Amino acid sequence: MIPTQLSVKQVFSVQWSGNIHGNLELIDQTLLPMQLKVLSISTIVEAFEAIVMLRVRGAPAIGIAAAYGVVLGVQKCFRDGNSVAESRDAALHACDYLATSRPTAVNLFWALDRMRSVISRNPNVASAADIAQALLREARLIHDEDRRMCHAIGEHGARLLDDNSGVLTHCNTGGLATSEYGTALAAIFTAQDQGKNIHVYADETRPLLQGSRLTAWELQRRQVPCTVICDSMAAQVMREGRIQAVIVGADRITARGDTANKIGTYGVAVLARYHNIPFYVAAPRSTFDLSIVSGDDIPIEQRKAEEITNGFGRQTAPNEIDVYNPAFDVTPAELISAIVTERGIISPVSEENVRHCVE
Repeated sequence: MIPTQLSVKQVFSVQWSGNIHGNLELIDQTLLPMQLKVLSISTIVEAFEAIVMLRVRGAPAIGIAAAYGVVLGVQKCFRDGNSVAESRDAALHACDYLATSRPTAVNLFWALDRMRSVISRNPNVASAADIAQALLREARLIHDEDRRMCHAIGEHGARLLDDNSGVLTHCNTGGLATSEYGTALAAIFTAQDQGKNIHVYADETRPLLQGSRLTAWELQRRQVPCTVICDSMAAQVMREGRIQAVIVGADRITARGDTANKIGTYGVAVLARYHNIPFYVAAPRSTFDLSIVSGDDIPIEQRKAEEITNGFGRQTAPNEIDVYNPAFDVTPAELISAIVTERGIISPVSEENVRHCVE
C-alpha cells in the first residue's frame, strides 16, 4: 500500500482510480486527525487488511471498498490471460475471502452478494477482461447509489433536528464512513445547509476514539460547532439540558428494528430514554437484515485486547489482564424513536413499519 497525499479540499473515504487496470484509493483513517493520507490499494489482500485494520470503516464504506476489492481479485486473471472459467472462480473466491473480514456490518455482505450476482447475470462473457468490466460497473453502481442514499437520508433526517439545538452523536457517521455525505451526520450537514444552528456533542467513542478522531475532524472541516466529550459524560450533558436529540448510525438493523452499532450506543439510548430525549438511527436500506428479527441473533465482532490495553501504542492496563472487547452492541427497537432511511422515516419502529419501508 503506497501512501499519497490527498487534497484537503475534496475528501472521499473510498474511490476507484482508472479503469479495470486501476486501483482502489482509501483514506487511512487510522492516521486521522493528525495526518490525511490516501492508500493506493492494488491487491485484494491489501483491501482485506484495510478493512480488518479499520483503515476503511463504517458499514457503507466497507461495502463499497469490498465491492472494488472483488475487482482487484480478478485483475491478475486478465493480466495473465486466464480463462473465463478461472476468472469466474477468482471473483467468487474474492467475495468469499472478503466476507471473512468483519462479521457485523451487513453492508459488506449485501455488496458482496451483488458482486456475486454479476457472475450469474453474465454467463456468456467472452473474456476475463469482460468479467472485470462487469464487476467494476457494479461496484461503481453501488458507490453511486450510496451517494444518493446519503443525501436522501440527510433530507429526511434534518426534519428531526430543530434550530438552535444540541445533538449528541456516537462513533463516526459522516463521509468517512460512507461514500460522501454520511448517514447520521448527513442529517446534521443538511440541517446546516438549511441554515439551522446545530451544536454537536461528539462522544469520543472508546476504545478507538472514532468520535474524537473522525467525527470532530469532519465537523470542524464543515464548520459545524462541536464539543468532544468522554463517553462517560453523556449522562451529565443530558442532565444539564444541553442535548435535544441523539442521532447515530448503524451496522445492522433487524426486521423489528433492533440496531447494532458501535459499542456504547445501547448505553446512550438508555440514557436518552431516561432523560426523555429522542433517539434516532440513520441508515440506508442496505443496512437492514430482514432475515433476522431479534437483535440477539446479530453476530458481534470481538476485537483484540490490545485495543484496550495498549490503545494507540501506550499501555494502560496490567500485563496479562483479562479483556472483553466487543466492537458493537445492540439497541432494542423500543428505545429508538425513529429510523431514518433514504425512503423516509420509520416511526414508530416496529416490524410491520420496517418491512413496509425496506421491502
